[in-house]
Amino acid sequence: MTVYFIGAGPGDPELITVRGKRLLERCPVVIYAGSLVNPEILRWARADAEKHDASRLDLEAQLAVITEAAAAGRDVARLHTGDPSLYGALAEQVRALERLGIPYEVVPGVSACFAAAALLGKEYTLPGGSQTLILTRRAGRTPVPESESLARLAAARASLALYLSAADAAGVQDDLLPAYGAECPATVVYRATWPDQRIIRCRLADLAATVRESGVERHALILVGSFLEQDGGASYLYSKERLRGEG
Repeated sequence: MTVYFIGAGPGDPELITVRGKRLLERCPVVIYAGSLVNPEILRWARADAEKHDASRLDLEAQLAVITEAAAAGRDVARLHTGDPSLYGALAEQVRALERLGIPYEVVPGVSACFAAAALLGKEYTLPGGSQTLILTRRAGRTPVPESESLARLAAARASLALYLSAADAAGVQDDLLPAYGAECPATVVYRATWPDQRIIRCRLADLAATVRESGVERHALILVGSFLEQDGGASYLYSKERLRGEG
């Protein structure tokens, strides 16, 4: 018996990995984040699969389902939105399974930041531009260490993808303006790859007002950085010099 933590991707059912889909198809017990995971993904579950919506269950209740499945020798597919390792509450579940002696495996998935870049046709790390992508969030109900405050991270002027921060777009704007500047491009991607996805472009100085007017507060990613408008230089990867073995 094994619990499989499966990254279900950002929304589009076809963005689950082949391995994730295969495991979902054979597991007799499925626990899924009902408020986040596209229900269309569940069509790949077994017709007789026992399904549990994690958005209606606290951790103790979820562990009760898993413990019962383990006692019966039944594998569990635990579907997470995006990738389980990023803002997925994975660690607390893994700690509990290790304490209970229940085997588990993590199957990676496509995170929203990569889906958003694909929708925009953009590269976070451009030749001649930023070579760093920062994935972070602004402090909310979950605190952020002071050393990782948005204002401090902004000093790098790296490509930036902000999760779970649309509800405080004004705070994001205030934290980033001193380093990135008023004219820095920003883009809000709402529910990337879902049928109702939205792409909202603006300047950093207008971020708070733009988000407020859009009505978006959740399920959105805020992207900030010059990569949104730069084309970048030619890469060394496909240069004639590299292909000739020079340098």
